[in-house]
Amino acid sequence: MINVDVCRAQFPALNQTIDGINPVFFDGPGGSHPSQAVLDAIVGYLSTSSANLGGAYFSSRQTEQTMREAREAAKDLYHAKDANEIVFGANATSLSFMMSRALSKTWEKGDEIIVTALDHYSNVSPWVIEAEKAGVIVHQVRVNEADCTLDFEHLSSLVNKKTRLFACSYASNVTGSIVDIKAAVKVLKSKSNALSYIDAVHIAPHQLIDVQALDCDFLVSSAYKYFGPHLGVLFAKIQHWEALQPDKVAPAKDINPNRWETGTQNYEAMAGLMVAIDYIGSLADVEGKSRRKKLEIAYQCVAQYEHELSRVFLDKIKAYPQITLYGIADDARLNERTPTFSFSVEGVRPRAVSEFFGEQHVCLWDGHFYAQGLIEQLGLSESGGVVRVGFMHYNTIDEIKKFFVLLDAFLEKKRLV
Repeated sequence: MINVDVCRAQFPALNQTIDGINPVFFDGPGGSHPSQAVLDAIVGYLSTSSANLGGAYFSSRQTEQTMREAREAAKDLYHAKDANEIVFGANATSLSFMMSRALSKTWEKGDEIIVTALDHYSNVSPWVIEAEKAGVIVHQVRVNEADCTLDFEHLSSLVNKKTRLFACSYASNVTGSIVDIKAAVKVLKSKSNALSYIDAVHIAPHQLIDVQALDCDFLVSSAYKYFGPHLGVLFAKIQHWEALQPDKVAPAKDINPNRWETGTQNYEAMAGLMVAIDYIGSLADVEGKSRRKKLEIAYQCVAQYEHELSRVFLDKIKAYPQITLYGIADDARLNERTPTFSFSVEGVRPRAVSEFFGEQHVCLWDGHFYAQGLIEQLGLSESGGVVRVGFMHYNTIDEIKKFFVLLDAFLEKKRLV
C-alpha cells in the first residue's frame, strides 16, 4: 500500500503555502509535479556535465552516459526489448508530428488511416494533416456515449486491407476511460497490415505499460505526466527505426536511434527522467529486484490506492443530481478507468466552477483538453466543455473531502444568486 505521507514529503509543490493555504492539486491529468530528487538530478547535470555528444572530454562522455542510462530506464518503463527502441524528443506532440511526416512517406493516395474520437488531438491532427497532403482517407472511431469507452464494433468495421495506421489513446485524458489496446491491435492485425501508434501520455502515471504484451508498433508518453521533466519518450519496434527515414540535417550521422533526435537534446531532462522512473519503482518498497520488477509491484500499489480515492469520489458525487458525470461510474469497473473524472453542472459554465475552486487554491481544469472529437460527440462544445478533476497517488482522501465541502459552497452561492 502507498504511504502517502512519505510520498508527499518528497514533492516541494505539495508542501508549499499560498496565502496561508496548503494548495490542493487535482490537475494531475494536465501535468504532475516532480520530486525533489528529480529537481536535484536536473540541477546536478547542468552544474557539472552540460555538454553535447561526441566530444573527447569528460563532460561530453558524461552526457553520453546520461543518455544511455535514460534509454535503459525508459526501456524498463515500457518493457521494450532493446534500449535502442527508445527515442527522445521535446514532448509527445512533437514526436507524433515527426512520426507522421516519416510514416506518411509510405502512404499512397486511396490508403486509409483510423483515429478516434477519444483522443487528445496531439494523436489526431498530425495524422490528419499528413493524410490530407497524401490523399489518404481518414476514419474516426466513435465513442460509446453511455460510458465514454471506445466503440470496438465501429473500430472493427473500419479496418480493412487499405488501412495503414491506427492511432489511439491508451486512456482518455478527459474521462479516464482505458482502451483495451491489446484487443484493438489484434483486431487491426486480423484484418490489415496497418501499424499501431499508441498515445500513453495519460495512462503512464497510473498503469504499467508493456509494449511487448500490447504488440503495438509505436507508443509515446511525456515524462512530465509521471513526475518527471518535460521530455517526450517514443518507443518503436526496432525494424521501424531502421526502415523509415527521418528529416535530419545532412551532416548528422545516420545511426539509430540518434538520427531521429534532431538538434541538441534535453540531456538534463534525461537525467531527471531516470530519477522519476526510479521514484515510481521505489513505491514498491522492495530491495534486490530489477527496475522492471519494482515497477510491476509499484504500479499494483498505485492502482490499489487510486481505486480507493476513486471510490470515495464516486460515492460522494452521486449525491448531486445537478451534476452529470461522464465516463465509467461503476465501482466494479475501476480497472477500466484512471482516477480522472469530468463532469458538468446544470446551468453553470465549467469556467465558473474552476475559477471558484482556483480562488480557494484548489487546482483543477475546465474546457475540452484538446479532446475535440469527444467533446463534440458529447455535445458539450458550445457550453464550454467539462470540469476535470484528476487524482495522483500523492493526493489524499482529505483533499477529496475538501473538494466536496467547496462544491457545496459553490452550489449554495449559485443558488442564492
